[in-house]
Amino acid sequence: MDTQLEQIREQQKATWNKFSPGWRKWDDFTMDWLKPMGDEIIKALEIKPTDTLLDIAAGTGEPGLTIATMASRGKVVITDLAEGMLEVARDKARRKGITNYETVVCDVSELPFDDATFDAVSCRFGFMFFPDMLLAAKEMARVLKPGGKIAAAVWGVPDKNAWVTAIMGTIQKNISLPAPAPGAPGMFRCGSPGFLADLFKQAGFKHVSEKEVTGKLTCGDNERYWNFMNEVAAPVVAALSKADTATTEKIKQQVFELVDQKYPDKKAALDYGAVVVMGEK
Repeated sequence: MDTQLEQIREQQKATWNKFSPGWRKWDDFTMDWLKPMGDEIIKALEIKPTDTLLDIAAGTGEPGLTIATMASRGKVVITDLAEGMLEVARDKARRKGITNYETVVCDVSELPFDDATFDAVSCRFGFMFFPDMLLAAKEMARVLKPGGKIAAAVWGVPDKNAWVTAIMGTIQKNISLPAPAPGAPGMFRCGSPGFLADLFKQAGFKHVSEKEVTGKLTCGDNERYWNFMNEVAAPVVAALSKADTATTEKIKQQVFELVDQKYPDKKAALDYGAVVVMGEK
């Protein structure tokens, strides 16, 4: 991995560790929201009780911990860049009595596992942040057994993800933010239909298909939406750190007006759209 990609990786590690307390606080809420994408991944993997599985960029442990309850005579290895996130996963596993798992802090571009180790690989909302996505996919293929299955979820296009564009779009109207470099890690980097499927094919996966999953981030009210995004969404916090108190308050009010206009029921239930891609080695 070249120096620039290593710098991105180290920055991401620091960011996710910094935000792990917020993810812990909001974990039940977040995991309930993201469950439909995890369910599609699990369905695609066709898990058997004796399988050994790898869950990459698992954050606070899902869908890996749910998979562990299904692979009851097997094992799940849950990985992430951030030790702080995996601490949350281990605490959840203890509470739920899940023991057939282990956590490993590692980089997807240099997986510390032998070739053909796993029966299946899952990755929910990791790909768009990987510095080198093709290298990541090839590493997943390397550690997967022949005939093994892979499934990954990524966010779709901005137009289908008001849960993030409502706040980030408003911030960008009020604060001059530097444009990201083309192809840089970001929320919608893999959103175009066919993008991740093509990447899987380049990495050597067969029988590749994709499925769209849509739904809502239901916050209940605007204040809860604002607080949630300010405690788990690193791009929001980074952008607002450049604003003074008056500008932040102005942005907040504009976000509330936008959400109320788009969702008049006042429940702050904002749309999301994701893509789940699956394949086989």
